[in-house]
Amino acid sequence: MTTIVKAADAAHFLSLLPAMLGFTPVRSLVLVPFRGSRSIGALRLDLPRDGTDLDAFAATCLGMVCRVPHADALAAAVFSDGSCATGLPGSALLAGIRRAADACGLRVTDALSVGSDGWGSALDPDCPRGGRPLAALALPAPVATATGDQTTGAELPSVHPRQAEAVAAALRAVRAALRDLGEDEAEGPPRRGRRRIHPEALAVIERLDDVVACFEQCLDAAPEALAPFDAALLLWCLSRPALRDVAIVQWAADAPRGIRALEAQRRWEEGAEYPADLAMTMWGDGPRPDPVRLTRALDLTRRLAALAPRAARPGALATCAWLSWALGRSTHADRYARMAADLDPGHGLTQIVRAFVAAGHLPDWAFRAG
Repeated sequence: MTTIVKAADAAHFLSLLPAMLGFTPVRSLVLVPFRGSRSIGALRLDLPRDGTDLDAFAATCLGMVCRVPHADALAAAVFSDGSCATGLPGSALLAGIRRAADACGLRVTDALSVGSDGWGSALDPDCPRGGRPLAALALPAPVATATGDQTTGAELPSVHPRQAEAVAAALRAVRAALRDLGEDEAEGPPRRGRRRIHPEALAVIERLDDVVACFEQCLDAAPEALAPFDAALLLWCLSRPALRDVAIVQWAADAPRGIRALEAQRRWEEGAEYPADLAMTMWGDGPRPDPVRLTRALDLTRRLAALAPRAARPGALATCAWLSWALGRSTHADRYARMAADLDPGHGLTQIVRAFVAAGHLPDWAFRAG
């Protein structure tokens, strides 16, 4: 069940993929589902490692495409560092994709390969053995241009050492204040002969009385404008799973949902059942989160991770990983999760996100129109 696309059309299609994805894919398999003649999204995966069962890999890929509502066809493109001198790179993988698509009843509109020195279509009987010249892909750029590859943008923002030092000092003051007030069991019992509590630490701790409002106000502010004590309080919250999960559920929707999540957490700690509709968000099910809020939350937590002292960084990095995964950026999610695991291999949310990425699990809303 294949439809041959002429070379000029295929070249134009390849030239548009970076704009569709938002980056230029490297060492990747890109699948573009279609409904009739209209594309309905794009999915990028790392190329399988040597020794991988390509038919099993292809079946997994097609399982993802089949989750896209109304998809009745797909185009596949392999982007490889390999040479076309002895044939199109990834031709065996593309053959597996075609077999899996046929088993699923999906048309394959094209099966393309871009190598280091040429490109071509596995469905084009006239494609030269060494591929067509890469110059044929140098077409006028589409309106929405893309720079970098799938890893671009995953770096933490640059912060001045003095900013990081100020946040570290604020975090120490916040922890000491919570300890002396008996609010932070993880930091040990209150000291004998209570010290003078830092006034800014005391003021910022009062924001915990309405932590949902605190999360919302920090989301609304520019990350670069975040005061050291506000950053310290957020880092403290993100290092505690209960508060971190409240923040995630809230940032994915709105403040009222954050209030529900906070109350649900309190009731769960008393033995009540956690509401299924709130738990579903963490696992990638249920209503699609607001991508604008998720992106703002990711910008915020990336800066927090950059500012955080080493010991306080895993919670912020794991939150970055989940937010990236929720936005469909599994490559970025994997990078943040690995950074967190290097600091704390047993970190719970880090392990969950790494398992999602390793299994190729995407949130359900990634397969639904907004």
